[in-house]
Amino acid sequence: MKFILSIRGTTVLRMGIALVFLWFGLEQFFHTDMWIGFLPQWLLDISPVGPTTLVHLNGAVETVFALSLFFGLFTRISALILALHMGHITYIVGYTSIGIRDFGLMIAAFAVFLDGADPITLDYLFLLEPKKPDKLPGQDAPFKYITPEFHPPDFHPGNRL
Repeated sequence: MKFILSIRGTTVLRMGIALVFLWFGLEQFFHTDMWIGFLPQWLLDISPVGPTTLVHLNGAVETVFALSLFFGLFTRISALILALHMGHITYIVGYTSIGIRDFGLMIAAFAVFLDGADPITLDYLFLLEPKKPDKLPGQDAPFKYITPEFHPPDFHPGNRL
């Protein structure tokens, strides 16, 4: 139980959003015909390849970056690419229930981009991204949440503003 409570929320967010992207990516391979209807007409007009190939290419991109995000390999880059991809899809789809859902996915992926690698990533394991400090600069002890019992080191009850 202690291990479960020690997992960071951003770790759960990273892995959860990666599973969503992985599901969407694989669905585009298994049910291609269902996804062709989502392709904008202007893309079909200018594309040198057919709609099935476009859906498979999109599915491949989502699958590769979803796996990268899930295992935490190039976490920031993968999250940013997926966030930009979802931003583009949100723009294309517009203000619909699908667009709002995709906007939420975009924000979640962007939050993972901002946080970067967590301790349960390959980036962290292989030192591809600098480790985050356990304590704030100038602190001797590990960071603790500020509670009524905890006061910053320079706090003196007699020195009130």
